[in-house]
Parts: sequence; structure tokens; C-alpha cells
Amino acid sequence: MRRYGDLVSSYARPLLVDVLLAVALTALTELTMATGANGPPGWQAYVLAAFATAPIALRQRAPVATMAVILAAVAGYSLLGYRNIPGGGVGVLIGLFTVATLRSRATAAAAWVLTTAILTLNIRFAGSVTWTEGVQGALVAMGAWALGEATRRWGQRVEALGERAGRAVADERGRIARELHDIVAHHMSVISLQAGLARYVLDTDLPTAKAAMATVGDTSREALTELRRLLDVLRVDHGEDDGAAPDDARPGLASLEGLVERMRGAGLPVEVVVRGHARALPPGPDTCAYRVVQESLTNVLKHAGPATARVDLDYGDRLLAIRVSDDGATPEPFHLGPDSRGLRGMRERVELLGGVFTAEPVAGGGFAVTAEVPVEPAVEWNP
Repeated sequence: MRRYGDLVSSYARPLLVDVLLAVALTALTELTMATGANGPPGWQAYVLAAFATAPIALRQRAPVATMAVILAAVAGYSLLGYRNIPGGGVGVLIGLFTVATLRSRATAAAAWVLTTAILTLNIRFAGSVTWTEGVQGALVAMGAWALGEATRRWGQRVEALGERAGRAVADERGRIARELHDIVAHHMSVISLQAGLARYVLDTDLPTAKAAMATVGDTSREALTELRRLLDVLRVDHGEDDGAAPDDARPGLASLEGLVERMRGAGLPVEVVVRGHARALPPGPDTCAYRVVQESLTNVLKHAGPATARVDLDYGDRLLAIRVSDDGATPEPFHLGPDSRGLRGMRERVELLGGVFTAEPVAGGGFAVTAEVPVEPAVEWNP
């Protein structure tokens, strides 16, 4: 994460510009002093005048030190009995603006108080300067402080927006990764198993081999269809509507029967039990529920060995309870850890909707995945 000071420096003027500004102000100040109506002052005045403007060159590198040197030079100039430094006020304002932009409010407030004190000192040692001019100077300094504060807030806002955009990009990448994993992992697992089965029984059981290859073909076509749907969602078409994903681009529980039949065709017996008021769900919970069932059955097919799977869907008014269990072998610990993309993806999907997800071995053998997904309340219509 970039620090605020780094962010502001990236938007501030380059060092070369500050150096040129400092050189120009210093040269103009010295020239004005040398050609003044009262004649050139002593060498001390030239040195102090230079220190009142030259430090601007380093204002971004050391804003507090720059401000301190400028104020010290202005104060010394007054203590020696000279009038206001030509250009010294510009140096003070630039220094105060920089402190307010790059440092905290407390530091900027202290710099403004010190600036006001130096201006008061100028009034004390320059008898022809009235107190109203001193107040005007203090107000001008406050304006520089306010401008620096506004610039600092703007920088913080830009930083916050940048971080928010970064998080949004990361979230979107995670969502796309989950979709790709669910599509590719599921279909490729079925294709791999069925292709292996067909090769194994090709010479001894031709009907089984043909059925396996038919499953490979159907699964491949479905995988391509889902990938095309995902690409359609990701593609930006400015000539159409607001870019919302079409309903047919989101797999849902309406496709559950096809998923179950595909799993059965791959050799995994699956039982589906539905309780409650089965109904169409909003797109988010609907896709989440389908992906949880899909990934869970894929894991059973890949890791449980010979097993029977059961899918329980319990429709409540506000929650859809999902449980996918099997009576096969317990997966290896590696497949249950935090590095398991499938389990992590399911958990992220459910928790993004405010639901609860668990995945754990079952006493007596097997494994169970449970999820509680919030859904909209059921609406009953009474004619």
C-alpha cells in the first residue's frame, strides 16, 4: 500500500521545478534589494533574504525544515532592523502551503501560529507598518494553510479512491477465477474420468466405452457453452444496455437436473431431496447454490472413490440450506486445507452473500458440505 506522502509526492511538482522557482525568487529578491530607493543594504540582509526564498528548492523533501529556515530568516531580518524582505512573504506562503499539504494538521497549525508570531515581530520592528496590515498578513497565511489543507484532503481522497478501485479489481479477478475454476474443474474432471473409463473398457465393453465417450462429448459442449456465457458477461458492449449480465449467463438450480444426470453418467449415484417451498431465487443466491452443489459433487467424483452422494435442499423463507454428503472415503488432508481452491471458492461465494459455510468429514465415513445462503422471503399470492 502506498503511503500518503508517496502519493502526494507523485502529484507534486518535480524537484527541478522547485529549484528553478527558488532560484528565480532569490534572484528577484536580491535584485530588488540592490536597486531599492534606500540603496543596497548590508551583506547580512542579502544572506537572510536568500535564506527566506532559496529553501523552497527542498520544500518537498523537508517541508518542516524548509519552513523553519524561512521563518528564521524573516525573523532575523526584522531583528536587524530591516523592513520586510522583498519576496520573503512569498517564501513564507509557499512553505506554509507545503507543510499543510504534506504534514499533519497539528504541524500545519503550529507553522501558522509561528508565522503569525513572526509577522507580529515585523510589525514591532517596522514602525510604519500598521496593525491592520499585520492582521491582513495573518489572514493571507491562513489562506495558504487552508489551500494546503484542501490539497491534502484531495490527495487523501485520490488515495482512497485508488485503493477502492484496486480492491474492486481484486474482487472482480477473484470472482472470475472462481467462475473459471468451477467451470473448468468440474467439466474437466468428468471428461478425464470418462475418457479414462472409455480407454480402459474399449476392447472389452464397447457399449460402456461408447456411453463414456458420449458423456465426454456432452460435457465438452456444456463447458464451451458456459465459457461462452462467461465471456459474454465479461465483454463490454457499449452499443447495448447497461452491461448487466443476462439471466441465461448465470447457471442456477434450474440446471441442477442436468448436473445430476451428468454425474450419474460419470458413475456417481446421486440422490436429490428437496424440502420447503421450492421457487426461483435471485441470481446471486441461485448461482451460489448451483456452484456449491456442482463443486461438492465434483469433489466426491474426484476424491471419494466408490461412493453415493446425496443433495439436500431445504427452502426456508429467508435461507436456503444446502447439504451435499457422501459415504465414500474421506479426502486427503491436502484437499481439505486452506490451499484447496474448490473449498475456498465455495466459502467465498457463500460468505459474500452473508451466509455460513462448513466442510468436514462425517462420523462413520464420508464427507459433507453444508451452506446456508440468504434468499429473499417467499411471497405468497392470495387471489
